[in-house]
Amino acid sequence: MLAKPEVTVSSDDYARLYALLESMPDSPASERLMDELERAAIVEREQVPPNVVTMHSKVTFTILSTNRTFTYRLVYPHETTGDDTLSVLTPVGSALIGLSVGQEIEWPVNGQKTTLVRLDSIEA
Repeated sequence: MLAKPEVTVSSDDYARLYALLESMPDSPASERLMDELERAAIVEREQVPPNVVTMHSKVTFTILSTNRTFTYRLVYPHETTGDDTLSVLTPVGSALIGLSVGQEIEWPVNGQKTTLVRLDSIEA
């Protein structure tokens, strides 16, 4: 597995995501997100660079194993509305939080299988 890239999370997103995880039973999805939060650099919202994924960012990313590109808004699970939103608790959603444009991360998708995800662009 590749080394995980550095991630940056706003203190607001960190507090809300941590509270969400504390209210949920343990699961592989919640554990992966907690791992990401624990290794993140936590900064004030205004210090998050514009090329870093935050909650509610509209992100375009590519699954490199399939070379398929997707665009979604990263949201909390209760905000998922359909085709244009991606819950932060999905494997790809938890991989994207805190990434910078151009970074790649290898991420488990099910059991022993992993995939490589590249963040292509962000819209606020």
